[in-house]
Amino acid sequence: MISFLGLCIQNLIQTIKYILGGNVKRDSVMARAAMISYDSLPIALSIVFIAAVVIALQVSKQFLMTGAESYVGGFLAIALVRELAPGFAALAISARAGTAVSAEIANMKVTSQVDALKTLKVDPVGYYFAPRIIAGAITIPMVVVLAELFGILGGMIVSYFAIGLHPNRYMSSVWLWLNTRDIYISIFKGFLFGIVIPLVCATQGYKTKGGAKGVGISTTQAAIKATVFLLMTDLIVTFIFYVIN
Repeated sequence: MISFLGLCIQNLIQTIKYILGGNVKRDSVMARAAMISYDSLPIALSIVFIAAVVIALQVSKQFLMTGAESYVGGFLAIALVRELAPGFAALAISARAGTAVSAEIANMKVTSQVDALKTLKVDPVGYYFAPRIIAGAITIPMVVVLAELFGILGGMIVSYFAIGLHPNRYMSSVWLWLNTRDIYISIFKGFLFGIVIPLVCATQGYKTKGGAKGVGISTTQAAIKATVFLLMTDLIVTFIFYVIN
């Protein structure tokens, strides 16, 4: 895992040099953005919405028993914005689009398309990695924000039907507990996740060897490694912003 992390860093540095060289085409970035985030939007929003609904069902009646039902919205908003929405949305995108990125690049590697680019004196790492990383870094924070809105909305609906909590009281609690710093940090997490997912999955695909079997193994490994690195990134960011500060 350590050696793989070093390989990811090496590829990231090479990709940054490729980007700074002005070699990335806008159409390529837009196509990858659609594949990574837009196509993954329904599943990401659905997962966060369901998670918010389940949590609201679990805690609303407990809050009602202690007379603190007005704080359901604030509690849920903090949980969603700080952890659940960025984490669940990123994991959904990783499962949906990250594995596709790995399989696509792995297929190119085993069919010698990478060697063809080298023959044409084109940097294959920059050519394959740059559009995907740029697309992920730009669009995944947008998915995170939408997931937060959907999650808060889901909690409001459930709280109303489960314990009769009026939407005005629910939203007042949300605005009372939530602050802009939490939102900025969640967007920053989305930005980092947008880099980690395509970087890890593309790196795994790029190191594929063998034929179709190797593509399948790389796709599985990409899903596992992307999950591990996403959780590690989340832990580091949370520790920096909520423990040290």
